[in-house]
Amino acid sequence: MYYRRKILLSLLEIFDGELEKIRLQKLLMLLSKLQEKPSFDFVPYKYGCFSFQANADLKTLTKYEQVGEKEKSWTRNDSISYMPELKASDKKALLNIKKLYRNKTSYELIGITYKKHPFYAINSTILDKVLKGDSLAKVNNLKKEHIENKLFTIGYEGISLECYLNKLIRNGINALIDVRRNALSMKYGFSKKQLKTACNGINIVYYHFPKLGIESNKRQELNSQKDYDNLFTEYKKTNLANTKEVQSEIIALIQKHKRIVLTCFEADICQCHRKPLAESISKLPGFTWKVQHI
Repeated sequence: MYYRRKILLSLLEIFDGELEKIRLQKLLMLLSKLQEKPSFDFVPYKYGCFSFQANADLKTLTKYEQVGEKEKSWTRNDSISYMPELKASDKKALLNIKKLYRNKTSYELIGITYKKHPFYAINSTILDKVLKGDSLAKVNNLKKEHIENKLFTIGYEGISLECYLNKLIRNGINALIDVRRNALSMKYGFSKKQLKTACNGINIVYYHFPKLGIESNKRQELNSQKDYDNLFTEYKKTNLANTKEVQSEIIALIQKHKRIVLTCFEADICQCHRKPLAESISKLPGFTWKVQHI
């Protein structure tokens, strides 16, 4: 079993086997701040901090009947205690969380997390009901207004879905353009349906432009930068030369959404087709903005 799932089961265990869904997310966030290596990452969501990975893990645990799901809560069905299998530092952190917050309601925990970690409150739909005065102003000051139109690119290799989404939020992205030929991934959160759902949850519009991707059979033998360079040379001569109309649609999307991002897998921009694609788009008539790789 993944270690992070043992953390979830242990959190449920020390809180008497059941936690409201919102309360669990807030406690998990507070726990992550006490861990040497956080088990989960979070994004600012409708009620504050939220981990897509934790939610997916809980759903998986229901399939194994280790966790039960009610309308508003998660219950622990597993009779095995995983606390003895945790690192001493994580065990200590869990017990500290229990000591500090065992009597706090979901609403109280929302307020605590908003004050302690205001970034995760920026998308809250109940912010004005939870915070007042300086605490509210602190969150509102984090809501940066990005007025400059721009074309970004990003790869998701090596980072969690939550870290990836936070990069988009911090850069004021309004629309994401998936430029993979096949929008499937073994990495959680990055297959088309999952990524679209996650983007919609943080008010980012998702688009998929498969015609701008590279066929998987052409990516089989990439062992050096020279191999990548040769692939992209062919990509420029064929795909990019024949998809000017599709690329022009991206210019229209920048005009509509102001700040958009092209996304694919590779972290290294020099090993991803989004770099020559962005360069091609930037040379089209009507493109007057900057390109930034994040």
